[in-house]
Amino acid sequence: MKSIYLVLDMQNDLIHEDGASGKSPLGEQVRSREIIARTAAAIEKARGKGIPVAFVRVAFSDDHREANPNSQVFGPIARNGILKMNAWGGQVHAALAPQAGEWDIVKHRVSPFYQTRLELLLKREGIERIYCSGVSTQAVVQATVRDAHDRDFDVVLLEDCCASPSAEEHANSVASIARFCTAANSETAFG
Repeated sequence: MKSIYLVLDMQNDLIHEDGASGKSPLGEQVRSREIIARTAAAIEKARGKGIPVAFVRVAFSDDHREANPNSQVFGPIARNGILKMNAWGGQVHAALAPQAGEWDIVKHRVSPFYQTRLELLLKREGIERIYCSGVSTQAVVQATVRDAHDRDFDVVLLEDCCASPSAEEHANSVASIARFCTAANSETAFG
């Protein structure tokens, strides 16, 4: 089964200790769960098995024109000037080092399938299985799992490479999508 590993929203503003969320509960969970190191290892395992890696980023123009100012999620992002597409905060964390030729899917909403080129590229490449992980579990991870499931992809969640603002919220999110994916450990998921 042809597969891909989607690395979701692993951007400096969200996961770097100096990013906008670095001192937040999400940042604390990223550090305590060792999400960056685990994700870097998972990326290397996928590449080693010949599984392509793609990076999904939530990012906006410098003026945040794509962000809905009335959204409870995107309004504060625009007001605080974070997750700018071409700025440090909107870039994938350096420890995860996207390689030349790996997909960079920029999204302006929670789901990476909403008005992006992701589905077109997946279908063109004949992808049947999506491995995924990222932050936060209750947002982009849940949206990806549900939307991929409804598009008939087999979905494998690398649970140990995901985080939410609290351990409880992460566990609840994983439980709520359990019927739409297979939860796996990143150390053994790629075989």
